[in-house]
Amino acid sequence: MNSHPKLFLGLWACLLVLLLGQPAPAAEYGYPIKDPVAATILGTPTKFQVELPEKIRVKEYETITIFPERKVPEVFWYNAKLRYAVAWHRKTAPLMVLIAGTGAGYDSAKMKLLQKIFYQAGFHVLSLSSPTHPNFVVSAAKNSMPGDSRADAADLYRVMEKIWERGKKKEMVSGFYLCGYSLGAAEAAFVSRLDEERQVFRFRKVLLLNPPVNIYDSAVRVDKLLTDNIPGGMDHFNKFYNNLIHNITVSYNSGDFVDLSYDFFYHAYHEIIPNPAEGKAVIGFSFRISLANLIFTVDVMNNLGYIVPRNLILFKTDSLTDYCKVAADCQGFEEYAKKLLYPYYRKHGGKLDFAGFIARSSLKDIEDYLRNSPKIGLMSNSDDLILGPGDIAWFRSVFGERATIYPYGGHCGNFAYPQNVTDMINFFQKAGSDNEN
Repeated sequence: MNSHPKLFLGLWACLLVLLLGQPAPAAEYGYPIKDPVAATILGTPTKFQVELPEKIRVKEYETITIFPERKVPEVFWYNAKLRYAVAWHRKTAPLMVLIAGTGAGYDSAKMKLLQKIFYQAGFHVLSLSSPTHPNFVVSAAKNSMPGDSRADAADLYRVMEKIWERGKKKEMVSGFYLCGYSLGAAEAAFVSRLDEERQVFRFRKVLLLNPPVNIYDSAVRVDKLLTDNIPGGMDHFNKFYNNLIHNITVSYNSGDFVDLSYDFFYHAYHEIIPNPAEGKAVIGFSFRISLANLIFTVDVMNNLGYIVPRNLILFKTDSLTDYCKVAADCQGFEEYAKKLLYPYYRKHGGKLDFAGFIARSSLKDIEDYLRNSPKIGLMSNSDDLILGPGDIAWFRSVFGERATIYPYGGHCGNFAYPQNVTDMINFFQKAGSDNEN
C-alpha cells in the first residue's frame, strides 16, 4: 500500500492539514475557531499563527538499519531502513525528541511545525515517525504489530538508542527532553516510564500534547466519526467522497486562488464541507486511510493472510489497488485490535483477556507514575474529539497544575497558536537554564 504513497493521498494531503490544572479561561483565550471539527481539520488560520522561521538547519531522510538480520518483503524495499530527521544548532543545546501521531511520518505537517517551534526555542530536534507509520512498522518494530503501548514504547526506545549510538555530535547535547502529540503523546508517557528503568536518556521533562486516555476507546471514537456521519450510511460512502471532491473543485474554480493552499481550504471550508456531520466524516476518513495503510503493512510483514494470501510474494512492480480497497473496507481499529493485534499477543504468550490487554495500553494503567512524576506535563482541549466523558476531569486530577486545558481547539488544531506555543516552551524552560542557547 505505501509502496505507492500517493495511492490514497493527493488532495487529502492538502485538505487534512490536521489530521486540577490551570485551564486557559475562554474569555482570555483567543484561538479563533470555536467549532472542534473545523479546528481539527483546519488548524490555526495563517494570520493567527505564531511567527516561525521559514527554514531551519535540518538534515532529513537520514536512515538507519534497526534489525540488520530482517528480510524485508520486496514490496517494501523502500522501507528497509528507518527514516528520521535531526535539526541541529551550531552550538551546545538540549535535544528534544518528537514522536508523531497516528500514521504520521517524521516529516508530516504537524511534526515540521513542532520541529520549528522547539528549534526556534533553542533545542536540537530529533523527529521520529509514529510506530503506526508503515516505514516504522517495516524497519523498526520488533514484531511489526503496533498498537500495544508497552511494545511500541520499547520499539521507540530502541530506535532512540540506535540513533544516539551512531550520533556524531554527542558533545553538542546538554540534556534530553521528550514530546509527542496524539497517539505519540500516549507513547511518550510509556517511553518516559521505560526510561526511568533504563536510564539511558534521563528525560528532564516530558510534554504530552492532546493524548488519548485510552488508545482503543479514542480510536473507536474516531472510527465512528466516519461510520456515523456518512449521509445515508457507509453504503453511500462513494457518493459522499465524490461530492467532497466535487465541492473542492467547484470552490477552487470559482475562487481567486493560485493553488490548493491552507488559505484556500480555510476560506472555502463551508462550501467544501457544508455541515458538521460531513466534517466529522472527513476526520474519520483520514483516520481510516492511516488504518488501511497499517493493516496492509502488518498483514504482509507477518504473513497473516488477512488481506494478501499467505505466502504470496508481492514485488515492487505489482499493483496494490485491490488489496488497498480491501484494507480500506475493514471495520476500523476495533477490527484490527480484535482480529490481528490481540490474537498475535495471545499467540506469543500473552495471558490477559481482551479487556485487560486493551487496558494495559491506557494512560490509566500508569496513573501512579503520571500522578507522581513532576517532570511530565500535559496540554489538551476541552472539546478534543478523541476524548470521552470524564477524560478531561481525569487529566486535571492526575496532572494537577502540570495540565493546561484550553477551552477549544479540537484535536491538535491549536498547536500553531501563539499562546499554545508560549505554554509549550515555558513548560520546558522551567526545567532549568540548560536549554538557553
